[in-house]
Amino acid sequence: MRMALLTVGVALAAVIVAPLEAIADQPQTEMTLDKIKRTGAITLGVRESSYPLSYALEGGRFVGYHVDVCNRVVDAVKAKLGLPRLEVRHVAVTSANRIASTVAGTIDLECGSTTNNTERQAQVAFAPTTFVSAVRVAVKKGSGIKTLGQLRGASVATTKGSTSIQLLGARQPVGGTPMRELFGEDHLQSFALLESDQAQAFVMDDNLLAGLIAMSADPQGYELLGPSMSIEPIAIMLRKNDPAFKAVVDGTVKALMKSGELEKLYIQWFQSPIPPKGVNLNLPMTGLLRQQILYPSDDPAESFRAPE
Repeated sequence: MRMALLTVGVALAAVIVAPLEAIADQPQTEMTLDKIKRTGAITLGVRESSYPLSYALEGGRFVGYHVDVCNRVVDAVKAKLGLPRLEVRHVAVTSANRIASTVAGTIDLECGSTTNNTERQAQVAFAPTTFVSAVRVAVKKGSGIKTLGQLRGASVATTKGSTSIQLLGARQPVGGTPMRELFGEDHLQSFALLESDQAQAFVMDDNLLAGLIAMSADPQGYELLGPSMSIEPIAIMLRKNDPAFKAVVDGTVKALMKSGELEKLYIQWFQSPIPPKGVNLNLPMTGLLRQQILYPSDDPAESFRAPE
């Protein structure tokens, strides 16, 4: 059975689902807070299937852990600018276009599943880390694949714009038949490649794999291979060189951490039943994330050490 694709419609009230326009060649030069005040609107970049960080429900509503964090930032921006009303627009982005969309000003915040790394920091900025994942590989139970080394010569899926496949490739033995790389436009499409047996494995962040498996037609039919290949600090993404806006974003995230509200949001999305199926991912908060909550930072992935 194949997973039914989520359809995105038009959201109600003041929340608008906007189509992704062509990305401008030049980055936005107007400061974000000035633009928001001028237009009376803020645009959030969201994902369609990054469970449970950011995903779409039927009817066009976007939900998730990072969507909730971004909604708190929206409230802070509204208060900062003294606006009686702030229109919230949602633009669905992908792994392939999320950075360009941020740089060009198509979106003001990317509320998805983006890893903060040194290469990306040359183009964009990040809020303090609000989730820490590990890159793993999902396979079907009964496939006979038990180790990463067995993926040599196999068909392996990932999502366009993700760096996960390079991490896996670096761990493959030299010589022999190389992996065959397959790319989905989004995580749901990548998982469908595994689900339909077009791919023998799917490499991605472990929380996204867990969410996709839980939402699938056969949640008991998959397993994750160990060990993890890297530690991925995930954070809200915003434009670079915009200190006033970053101060509002960072201040909001740090306030959520200090008050305990971020942990409550974590429990809501990772350790409680979530829509649309009411599944519970049962993913306890890691020690690395607790450390980030105690000592917030926007340090890149290179500052984290993968487990031995």
